[in-house]
Amino acid sequence: MKTINLKAFFLVFVIAAVLGTTLLTGCIAVDGTATNTTTSTNTSTVIDSTWTPTTTGGTLTALPNLADVVALVKPSVVAINTEVTVVDFFNQQYTQQGAGSGWIIDPNGIIVTNNHVVEGAKSITVTTDDGATYQADINNVYTDSLNDLAIIKINATNLPYLKIGDSSSMRIGDWVIAIGNALGQGTRATEGIISRVNVELQMDQNQTLYDLLETSAAINAGNSGGPLVNLSGEVIGITSAKVSSVGVEGMGYAISINTALPIIQELVNKGYVTRPYLGVGLYTVDQYAIMQLGLKVSEGVLITEITSDGPAAQAGLQQYDVIVSIGGTKVTTVAEFTKILFASTIGQPLEIKYWRGDQEYTIMVTPIETPHS
Repeated sequence: MKTINLKAFFLVFVIAAVLGTTLLTGCIAVDGTATNTTTSTNTSTVIDSTWTPTTTGGTLTALPNLADVVALVKPSVVAINTEVTVVDFFNQQYTQQGAGSGWIIDPNGIIVTNNHVVEGAKSITVTTDDGATYQADINNVYTDSLNDLAIIKINATNLPYLKIGDSSSMRIGDWVIAIGNALGQGTRATEGIISRVNVELQMDQNQTLYDLLETSAAINAGNSGGPLVNLSGEVIGITSAKVSSVGVEGMGYAISINTALPIIQELVNKGYVTRPYLGVGLYTVDQYAIMQLGLKVSEGVLITEITSDGPAAQAGLQQYDVIVSIGGTKVTTVAEFTKILFASTIGQPLEIKYWRGDQEYTIMVTPIETPHS
């Protein structure tokens, strides 16, 4: 029999006692400090001990049936094919073909489209949804380049036509459908929502379009002139690939029907659009103009050219004068000036403040109707 080592027994007893105490009171941290494992009590005030998340428990609204809307609108949408004579780099003439869209606004062959679809065309062919083709008389095409609108009259009757909606009632998020001769490959439809309203886009130095509708519906080349419709099949805009090309990538734009309708009516009634006219060419003042001409003002609208017998010249305005106010409203760009001028009344004097050199002057100018050739 082996003899029990009392020293070893005593050492094991001490280690067991220490481990037992550690397990009961906590654990030893690496740095030698004790960490308490017991849970502390939070004595702060709770927000609401009875609160639970709210659930609606409602039913989902079914998505609209877009096919029914397309079926209603498509018979009134037309494809427009054009031929334009252009000159190449070597001064050689050749015929360029173009494609666009339009829509029937009157059963007696009145069609709405964009100006840039038919501008300069020597031949215009209109194809209706049932496959019938009509050769439009160039003399029966009426355009307004400033708002990119045009009217075509074809020799037809009893055509299906579209109803007009109210673009001012459209809200961000409303469903819309664009229908047109996209890419010249036949009538097709794209859907989207209204993403912005009352949009203003400057096309170039002399042209700004107002009250546009921005949509997520795809607007491609060939769509120009086609209708943008609401879920009732009513036209609330006229799509334009040209406008979309200067806007935000991935967004489409349409001229609102509330802006377009008075212009369409004038084109049908008179063949042209009546606007107030002052007889000036304008340029938005920038650093280049300031340096080149030594202007004494940092913002405004510079008169670059002036018609000798126009209202502005007769009132005393001169080339290189800088207009800073019209009709009591400050203007800093050509777009602002043009918007106020076109909202004015022909024959009603307008107050204009301008700078010539280092002096400011105020005069009254009376707009006349824009001359027509």
